[in-house]
Amino acid sequence: MIDPFVGTWSLDTSENFDEYLKEVGVNALKRGVATASSPDVVISKADDGFISMKAGNIMTPHKIKFKLNEEFDETTIDGRKARVSYCIINNGKLVQKQSWDGKTTTLVREIKEGKLRVECTMGDVTSVRVYKKK
Repeated sequence: MIDPFVGTWSLDTSENFDEYLKEVGVNALKRGVATASSPDVVISKADDGFISMKAGNIMTPHKIKFKLNEEFDETTIDGRKARVSYCIINNGKLVQKQSWDGKTTTLVREIKEGKLRVECTMGDVTSVRVYKKK
């Protein structure tokens, strides 16, 4: 189920990411750093069922380890303390939900035409980031 997502992905295109981060509540300085960088995303799986996802840059590396369909606490790359879950839905999309302070954002990852497409939605704001496999 997770196999198509496994690998190292480099950012190819990014649309509306600053607006999405603003809607999430990320401050201007951190938004500037996030939108100016194009970090690789590394997704791997272990034999014990855990999935690891590593992103960020040299100054702000971020790595999480999780199992599908199990909620866990995460301190996000921008410092939010969130309750997070990942699941695979029937059409093969990897859906991530983050909840904090009564708010929720959803990130939907899918493989489309050999690329990793990430749709980030918070309220009425959506950002789409597309990654090429290295």
